[in-house]
Amino acid sequence: MAAVRRSRSGTWLLFLLLVSPLLHVAVSLEPITIGLAIAAASALTGYLSSPKFYCGRLVECCLVDKPFNSTAFEDDLTEKLFGQHLAHEIIYKSVTRYMSNENPRKPLALLLYGSTGTGKNLVTKIITENVYDLGEESKFVHLFVSTLHFPHDSLIALYKDQLQSWIRGNTSKCARSIFIFDEMEKLHPGLIDAIKPFLDYYRHIDGVSYRKAIFIFISNAGAHLIERLVPLIMHKGKRREELELQDVEDVLSGDLYNRNGGFWHSGLIEKNLIDYFVPFLPLEFRHVKKCVLAELRLRGFDEDETLALQVANEMTYVPKDTELFSDKGCKTVAAKLDLFL
Repeated sequence: MAAVRRSRSGTWLLFLLLVSPLLHVAVSLEPITIGLAIAAASALTGYLSSPKFYCGRLVECCLVDKPFNSTAFEDDLTEKLFGQHLAHEIIYKSVTRYMSNENPRKPLALLLYGSTGTGKNLVTKIITENVYDLGEESKFVHLFVSTLHFPHDSLIALYKDQLQSWIRGNTSKCARSIFIFDEMEKLHPGLIDAIKPFLDYYRHIDGVSYRKAIFIFISNAGAHLIERLVPLIMHKGKRREELELQDVEDVLSGDLYNRNGGFWHSGLIEKNLIDYFVPFLPLEFRHVKKCVLAELRLRGFDEDETLALQVANEMTYVPKDTELFSDKGCKTVAAKLDLFL
């Protein structure tokens, strides 16, 4: 708000600079001419002091009712996310529906889980960039990394208080705040339940509504279980792209609830406050190749199929007998590509 006040003070200064010459000239003119000059200057001042002028130009504003471009969102998912038909569908539908709902009943809570390099952080980046122009750099997007922000088990009580204060303070400033929790599998059990009231169906808590906030939880938990499940299901005759959410959801959500980590016996799962469990499947050779081509486009190079094959072949795959899945997904593609370029 201080930034806005300063910008409006600057607008009034600009108004005086614009109006003074007009009034100086107008003193010798007829009253109707003076009136027109003042009206024009007033209209200009009104525009300069409006949110349309200073939001995005002078300061970043919390525009809760800003239209959400679902077409651009789906294009981003299609062009950047590979081998994740389940995640693509769930993320697109859930975020689009939520952003178009003027009166949601609760905040949107997404749990993205699966092995490293499969696109969890990429999807988070796509979501934030489609909600805010500055994406993850926006002051309304808040990232918590378990090992960085909550490293000491002995300080859990303090972390709970700090976490509640941070979410309460930032949501009171901007209802459309986005909170990202990374490395959930390394979080101390019980800590995340401190935010349970904010994810519930309350209309407001102490005068603050959390219903338009977005909570994204990222975890590598369940990766080995997914890597075992997918081949088993495919062995029964289903193609990878035919896998459905019900094929994996119940088993994986139960594993997260009972596995030691941030969601161990968590009230968020127990009370069904996580809206969508989004599994990320392990990537195959063909998906890694697409990641290489995408990285080339990002760097301004033409797509090179031969180079993409070479880089993809440099990656390591598991299990040893079939080498079906990339053990690091696409996480090290950029570094491998540097060696070839």
